[in-house]
Amino acid sequence: MRILGIDPGYAILGYGVLDMTGNHFSVVTYGSILTDAKMDMPSRLEVLYDGLTDIIEKYRPEEASIEELFFNNNAKTAILVGEARGVAVLACAKQGLRISEYTPLQIKQALVGYGRADKKQVQAMVKAILNLEAVPKPDDTADALAAAICHGHSAGSRGRRQLRIKEGI
Repeated sequence: MRILGIDPGYAILGYGVLDMTGNHFSVVTYGSILTDAKMDMPSRLEVLYDGLTDIIEKYRPEEASIEELFFNNNAKTAILVGEARGVAVLACAKQGLRISEYTPLQIKQALVGYGRADKKQVQAMVKAILNLEAVPKPDDTADALAAAICHGHSAGSRGRRQLRIKEGI
């Protein structure tokens, strides 16, 4: 199974594509899509959509794993990240990917075994599980890979929330 992991953001959208065979992961590609802070929001969203669509078309993942939003005290930031997340979901849906969502707690639990693990613990597990020489940077990229790993570990479980995209709708 080929999995696209996404850590949504409007300044930086992290992505990672992994192949999973049995319980073994191999890295296909990873990185981030950046937008310029001087751009207006519609232009930034367009960059995110086009960039993610290009990645999906090039690497042909079968499923996508997107981190759910963690709402902080800044409502404006949460709304802007929500818009970027919506664009990511749309890009995946338009390409026919099955989309699963995971909370940060679920991702930490899947990688570290503890839902309150800190960012460095999660990054160390991404590096170890994928046999990488270094932790991927920026953090958003490592988070996207963590989301893909979480999905791979959870793909058969009944507890995940899924968005089913039907053809013709």
